[in-house]
Amino acid sequence: MNTPESTPVVRLKNAWNSTHPWIFQRLVDKPTQRPKSGQIVDVVGVDGVWIGRGFYNGHSRIALRMLERDPDVAVDAAWFARKIAAAVELRRDVLRLDEVSNAWRVVHSEGDGISGLVVDRYDDLLVVEFFSAGAFRYREWIYDALRQQFPGCRFHASADEHVQKQESFDFRGSEPAQPAVISEYGVKFRADPAGAHKTGFFADQRENRQWLSQHVAGKRVLDLCCNTGGFAVYSAVRGASEVVGIDIDEAVIEIAKGNAKLNNVRPRFIQADIFPWLRDAGNSGEQFDVVILDPAKMTRDREQVINALKKYLDMNKLALGVVKPGGLFATFSCTGLVSEEQFLDMLRRAAFYAGRTVQVLKVSGAGADHPFLAQVQESRYLKAVFCRVLD
Repeated sequence: MNTPESTPVVRLKNAWNSTHPWIFQRLVDKPTQRPKSGQIVDVVGVDGVWIGRGFYNGHSRIALRMLERDPDVAVDAAWFARKIAAAVELRRDVLRLDEVSNAWRVVHSEGDGISGLVVDRYDDLLVVEFFSAGAFRYREWIYDALRQQFPGCRFHASADEHVQKQESFDFRGSEPAQPAVISEYGVKFRADPAGAHKTGFFADQRENRQWLSQHVAGKRVLDLCCNTGGFAVYSAVRGASEVVGIDIDEAVIEIAKGNAKLNNVRPRFIQADIFPWLRDAGNSGEQFDVVILDPAKMTRDREQVINALKKYLDMNKLALGVVKPGGLFATFSCTGLVSEEQFLDMLRRAAFYAGRTVQVLKVSGAGADHPFLAQVQESRYLKAVFCRVLD
């Protein structure tokens, strides 16, 4: 068993027969010599039989993030290079994403076999996010593997504060990178990861934007929680007669206006809280042919899922109130803790309270560059429901 450095051994307390890559702290014996945070370790069962290799973290709820189950395969720089090469091959050769966009997810954490690593590509700019101490610890191997696939690329790296706290590592982020201009299905956007808004652009909605934009020509479109204007700009480019984008955040409204300018279109962007805005619009009889509702993540806390569903219910009910009979309604949730079943049930109740009949046309999620393993549903976070409002 050849592994990098002298590899610590971590033993499990209970029998383990699962292909899920996470093993929680309560199932793990405290090692006599504690490995460093995120260090690669060998994992043995309660009977001493070798199980696999993974990242160890004595501070996190997730004690082990399993990476390799073949005893003859070391988790080293070459291992990371192979995993990242396979992830890029999927996007380039199988999904052929370069034909439609120069912006796509390169590595989707467990979906691509590297727990806690997310990499997005925006033309020559790679945005690297660390969600585990292990991915952070071996970041130089990761950068080297990415450079092999994207020669001459630039990096912008970050880790959310709450992740650093949970995983017990410190990272102030890399030097701010200059924005990149990307194109998807012929529509241009500016991705600015150094700004205050996540990676600067959400590539996960690419296919959803494209699908909806094929149904907006000559229509009046409302994009709620429009963020940097993805759906709004697509709609304007695809020939909507009028496009209104609403967001509470003034900074993203400015970015959205810049994205519209890049495409020589002029949707109307309004800085407002969607709740009072929709109530006023409903009371004054405003109606739109197409309504999009794509709010930010509601919660990371399992205890708050019911409250999150209540918020979804309120905003979907109000949004349904301004859809013209026969119009399209696209509603989304990027809250991973809310299941598709819960989200569809919320939509059923929202339609009931709004007094509307909703015909579901299509249920989807993130693009295929955000794969998830069948046994790791946690990687599947985005729910997308496209409907007609019949009456």
